[in-house]
This record gives sequence, C-alpha cells and structure tokens, in this order.
Amino acid sequence: MTESPETVWKMPDKKLLQFLNTSLERLKPWKIRFYAPSFMYYKTAYYSSSTKDFLTISVTGRDCALNCKHCGGKVLETMYPATTPEALYSLCGRLKAEGALGCLISGGCLPDGSVPLDGFVEVIKRVKADFGLTVFAHVGVVNFERALRLREAGVDAALIDILGADETIREVYNLDLTVESYENALEALSQAGLPFIPHVIVGLHYGKLKGEFNALQIISRYKPSALVIIAFMPIHGTVMANVEPPKPLDIARVLAVARTMFPQTPIALGCMRPRGRHRAETDVLAIKAGVDAIAFPAEEAIKFAESQGFEMVFSSYCCSQIHVDFSKV
Repeated sequence: MTESPETVWKMPDKKLLQFLNTSLERLKPWKIRFYAPSFMYYKTAYYSSSTKDFLTISVTGRDCALNCKHCGGKVLETMYPATTPEALYSLCGRLKAEGALGCLISGGCLPDGSVPLDGFVEVIKRVKADFGLTVFAHVGVVNFERALRLREAGVDAALIDILGADETIREVYNLDLTVESYENALEALSQAGLPFIPHVIVGLHYGKLKGEFNALQIISRYKPSALVIIAFMPIHGTVMANVEPPKPLDIARVLAVARTMFPQTPIALGCMRPRGRHRAETDVLAIKAGVDAIAFPAEEAIKFAESQGFEMVFSSYCCSQIHVDFSKV
C-alpha cells in the first residue's frame, strides 16, 4: 500500500472501499493463515476446531475488579478457572495429557488494570519445563518487573490491549488511568525482552471509532512481535449489550491503516468481533486490507481467499501464534 496511514484513516467510505478493492495486487505474495483455537466451536467445509489443542484459563475465575461496560466479566465465564498455582499446574497437566498444544493464561483485572499473575510466575515456569506447552499471557497494564519475571518464566508472548483515548479508558474500562499508562506498559514489555502482541479494539467507545489511530501510533514507537485487531461485539447481559458494533468498513479502515503503518509486522484479525453477515463482510475486507491471519474466519472469506489464489494454512492455535508462524512463510 502506497498511501500514508493518515491518508487511509481520513478516506471517505467510498474511496476507502475503492482503495481496498484495488489493494490485492500490491500485497503479493499471497499467503494467509486461518486460526481456530479450542475455546470456540468452529466448523466449516474447510476446517474444524479441536476441543483440546489450545484453551483459555482464568487465574481469577469469574472475578474482575473493573466490570468493564463491554464485558462485565462475561468473557471470563468461558475460560477454565485456575485460581491457585496448584490448580493451574494440575489443569495444564491434564490438558497436556489430553493432547493440548498450548494455552492462553488470562484473568480479570485488579483495580490498577493489571492481571494478577505474580503468584503464578513460578508455576508457569514449571508448566513450560514439565509439559512443553506454548503459553501466552494476557498481562493488562504491566510493569517492568512483572514483564521480566514472565519472560524468565518462559512465557512465549504477552498479549495486551492498547487503548488510545482517555475517555474510553475511564468510561468503558472504568479505570482511572490514561493512555500514557498503556504506553508505559509497552515500554516495560519491550525493555524486558518479552515478545508482546498488542491488541487494538475497534469501536470500543460505544461502537464508534475513537482512539484507534492513536493506539496504532503508540504501538508504532515500539517493535511488537505481531499486531492483532479485534472489534467490539455486544455481549448479552452487559451494559453495552444493545450498542451497535462498528461497521465492517470501520474495522477494515483500522486494518488498512495498520498495514500501512506496520508493513513488516504480522497482523491478525482476532477472534473478538461480531458474527453472522457482519463477520463475513469484515473478513473479506480484512483480506483486501492485507492481514496475514484471521481467527475463526467466515467461510465466505476462505472462499474469497481461495478464489484469489491465496496459499491457505489452517491452525488450531490462538492467532497470536502468527508471531512465530509468520517467520515460516
């Protein structure tokens, strides 16, 4: 893509759509990876998810101090609970025995925006040594000391949401922090030498674009191992359950900006985004925007990639694995 990130960001919808429709030729060679980890049922004519390969674990169970308006702890309910180091080790051992390849260790946040992983560092080191699992960790607003300990424990990559608007942090996350807090976390991960994969949530501010461009600019000051773009999706039972999600073209706009801003960084469209026809449209646009990977792709997007002559690779890992898989292209 030859346009600047600023130009792509400001394009009217019609011009952006034209830009995306003429971008494929500039994006060769064409190869895309499709990820379908075990924490969601997924089946198409092309690929089906495993029930055991890659699962998510919450070290806080269903508890989260923030009660964010878009989540309300509902996402934690879909994870395996392991609220003590002993429970985490036992669970990982059982998952390994059942054939697991890896896991995402997550959890609810503390009032300071961090995920309480300090008490689990030593057991993560044992899990890595004894079971050889790939371990990703959601870290929240992390400091250097914790980032260093996680690297020394052998965590394969840290996943962190980056917000680019103070208002969204206060109003949606219910956090008394600023954008600077998230930039400091990126700096801590970078200085610690822990591979990190920032996630940018499109439309988190009540379904509207606000702060996404700034979030990408902040990330661009560092060297992420990969970049994941996800999108707000209404979840039943939350404060924002009736909020309209961002349009597929809004999501594509952020993806296209990311591609121009990070030409050499692997970019994935992550698992959190609206489903149904919305997802089908989003995913095709994502391919046109130049993503390297899509999690749980709509079958329409797979067919589109196939029709365009893409080399397609399917995987049962979390899409953050693109930071490793990309080097194999």
